[in-house]
Amino acid sequence: MAYSEKVMDHFANPRNVGEIENADGIGEVGNSKCGDIMKMYIKVDNDIITDVKFKTFGCGAAIATSSMATELIKGKPIEEALKLTNKAVMEALDGLPPVKVHCSVLAEQAIKAAVSDYYKKKGIDPEPIVGTVPECTSCSCG
Repeated sequence: MAYSEKVMDHFANPRNVGEIENADGIGEVGNSKCGDIMKMYIKVDNDIITDVKFKTFGCGAAIATSSMATELIKGKPIEEALKLTNKAVMEALDGLPPVKVHCSVLAEQAIKAAVSDYYKKKGIDPEPIVGTVPECTSCSCG
Protein backbone atom coordinates (compact mmCIF):
# COMPACT_ATOMS: atom_id res chain seq x y z
CA MET A 1 0.00 0.00 0.00
CA ALA A 2 1.67 3.18 -1.21
CA TYR A 3 0.90 6.58 0.27
CA SER A 4 1.54 9.91 -1.42
CA GLU A 5 4.18 12.32 -0.09
CA LYS A 6 1.38 14.60 1.14
CA VAL A 7 -0.23 11.78 3.14
CA MET A 8 3.13 10.94 4.69
CA ASP A 9 3.79 14.61 5.47
CA HIS A 10 0.41 15.12 7.16
CA PHE A 11 0.89 11.87 9.09
CA ALA A 12 4.42 12.71 10.23
CA ASN A 13 3.72 16.43 10.78
CA PRO A 14 -0.01 16.75 11.44
CA ARG A 15 -1.42 20.27 11.51
CA ASN A 16 -3.91 21.57 14.10
CA VAL A 17 -3.56 18.70 16.58
CA GLY A 18 -5.08 19.13 20.01
CA GLU A 19 -8.26 20.40 21.60
CA ILE A 20 -9.85 23.82 21.83
CA GLU A 21 -10.93 24.78 25.32
CA ASN A 22 -14.51 26.06 25.31
CA ALA A 23 -14.93 24.97 21.69
CA ASP A 24 -18.06 26.23 19.96
CA GLY A 25 -18.60 22.80 18.44
CA ILE A 26 -17.19 19.33 19.04
CA GLY A 27 -17.80 16.37 16.78
CA GLU A 28 -16.71 12.79 17.34
CA VAL A 29 -17.14 10.11 14.72
CA GLY A 30 -15.86 6.62 14.14
CA ASN A 31 -15.95 3.42 16.04
CA SER A 32 -13.40 1.62 18.16
CA LYS A 33 -14.28 -1.62 16.32
CA CYS A 34 -12.85 -0.32 13.04
CA GLY A 35 -10.03 1.42 14.89
CA ASP A 36 -10.51 4.99 13.69
CA ILE A 37 -12.00 7.65 15.96
CA MET A 38 -11.84 11.35 15.08
CA LYS A 39 -12.70 14.21 17.37
CA MET A 40 -12.91 17.67 15.79
CA TYR A 41 -13.11 20.97 17.70
CA ILE A 42 -14.17 24.25 16.09
CA LYS A 43 -14.16 27.89 17.19
CA VAL A 44 -16.61 30.07 15.27
CA ASP A 45 -16.84 33.84 14.98
CA ASN A 46 -19.46 35.48 12.72
CA ASP A 47 -20.06 32.13 10.97
CA ILE A 48 -16.32 31.81 10.17
CA ILE A 49 -14.35 28.84 11.52
CA THR A 50 -11.53 30.81 13.13
CA ASP A 51 -9.83 27.79 14.68
CA VAL A 52 -10.05 24.03 14.30
CA LYS A 53 -8.19 21.23 16.04
CA PHE A 54 -8.47 17.46 16.05
CA LYS A 55 -7.56 14.37 17.99
CA THR A 56 -7.56 11.14 16.03
CA PHE A 57 -7.06 7.61 17.20
CA GLY A 58 -6.31 5.51 14.18
CA CYS A 59 -3.99 4.70 11.32
CA GLY A 60 -1.70 7.07 9.44
CA ALA A 61 -4.35 7.75 6.80
CA ALA A 62 -6.88 8.72 9.50
CA ILE A 63 -4.40 11.19 10.99
CA ALA A 64 -3.47 12.58 7.56
CA THR A 65 -7.10 13.07 6.49
CA SER A 66 -7.94 14.78 9.81
CA SER A 67 -4.96 17.10 9.41
CA MET A 68 -5.77 17.97 5.79
CA ALA A 69 -9.47 18.49 6.56
CA THR A 70 -8.63 21.02 9.29
CA GLU A 71 -6.33 22.87 6.88
CA LEU A 72 -9.09 23.02 4.26
CA ILE A 73 -11.75 24.51 6.57
CA LYS A 74 -9.72 26.83 8.82
CA GLY A 75 -10.67 30.46 8.16
CA LYS A 76 -13.64 29.45 5.99
CA PRO A 77 -17.33 30.23 6.48
CA ILE A 78 -19.35 27.37 7.97
CA GLU A 79 -21.35 27.14 4.76
CA GLU A 80 -18.17 26.50 2.76
CA ALA A 81 -16.78 24.04 5.33
CA LEU A 82 -19.96 21.98 5.06
CA LYS A 83 -19.36 21.60 1.31
CA LEU A 84 -16.02 19.87 1.92
CA THR A 85 -16.29 16.31 0.64
CA ASN A 86 -14.18 13.27 1.36
CA LYS A 87 -13.16 13.36 -2.32
CA ALA A 88 -11.78 16.89 -1.88
CA VAL A 89 -9.78 15.73 1.15
CA MET A 90 -8.41 12.77 -0.84
CA GLU A 91 -7.54 15.01 -3.81
CA ALA A 92 -5.75 17.46 -1.52
CA LEU A 93 -3.67 14.52 -0.24
CA ASP A 94 -2.95 13.29 -3.80
CA GLY A 95 -5.09 10.21 -3.23
CA LEU A 96 -5.51 7.35 -0.80
CA PRO A 97 -5.41 3.58 -1.29
CA PRO A 98 -8.98 2.23 -1.77
CA VAL A 99 -8.88 0.42 1.59
CA LYS A 100 -8.28 3.80 3.32
CA VAL A 101 -11.03 5.86 1.65
CA HIS A 102 -13.20 5.46 4.76
CA CYS A 103 -10.70 7.68 6.63
CA SER A 104 -11.54 10.62 4.36
CA VAL A 105 -15.26 9.95 4.91
CA LEU A 106 -14.71 10.10 8.66
CA ALA A 107 -12.92 13.46 8.28
CA GLU A 108 -15.91 14.87 6.37
CA GLN A 109 -18.31 13.47 8.99
CA ALA A 110 -16.24 14.87 11.89
CA ILE A 111 -16.56 18.38 10.46
CA LYS A 112 -20.31 17.96 10.03
CA ALA A 113 -20.62 16.57 13.57
CA ALA A 114 -18.72 19.57 15.02
CA VAL A 115 -20.85 22.06 13.07
CA SER A 116 -23.99 20.18 14.10
CA ASP A 117 -22.91 20.47 17.76
CA TYR A 118 -22.24 24.19 17.23
CA TYR A 119 -25.80 24.76 16.01
CA LYS A 120 -27.30 22.63 18.81
CA LYS A 121 -25.45 24.76 21.38
CA LYS A 122 -27.00 27.85 19.77
CA GLY A 123 -30.47 26.32 20.02
CA ILE A 124 -30.74 25.80 16.26
CA ASP A 125 -31.85 22.49 14.75
CA PRO A 126 -28.76 21.47 12.74
CA GLU A 127 -30.40 18.85 10.53
CA PRO A 128 -31.83 21.24 7.87
CA ILE A 129 -28.37 22.88 7.57
CA VAL A 130 -25.95 20.02 8.15
CA GLY A 131 -28.05 16.96 7.35
CA THR A 132 -27.81 13.80 9.38
CA VAL A 133 -24.40 12.82 10.67
CA PRO A 134 -24.18 9.04 10.40
CA GLU A 135 -22.17 6.99 12.83
CA CYS A 136 -19.44 4.86 11.31
CA THR A 137 -21.29 3.68 8.22
CA SER A 138 -18.26 4.04 6.01
CA CYS A 139 -16.08 1.29 7.37
CA SER A 140 -16.58 -2.42 7.50
CA CYS A 141 -17.19 -2.69 11.23
CA GLY A 142 -20.95 -2.41 10.79
